[in-house]
Amino acid sequence: MNKMLVSAVTSSALLLGGCSSSPDEETMTKINNLNNQVSLLNQDLQDLKEQKVTLTSEAQLTKSTAVEAQEEADRANERIDNITQSCNK
Repeated sequence: MNKMLVSAVTSSALLLGGCSSSPDEETMTKINNLNNQVSLLNQDLQDLKEQKVTLTSEAQLTKSTAVEAQEEADRANERIDNITQSCNK
């Protein structure tokens, strides 16, 4: 009985081993297409990250320019107020 059990297990293993195969051509084509799409999406993501860095930098520059303009406007208004007060005296 032991020999019969070993023989049955060996036969089953060989049968199951023979059924396994590599993916067919259609499946490989689909896999390659998906890999290409992933590569394109990764490139798009990298481009968007670079654009984000550029836009963030430009936004910070614009903000600092606006702050400087506001400070200059405040100083100009203060000078005008001083001139007006000295003329009224």
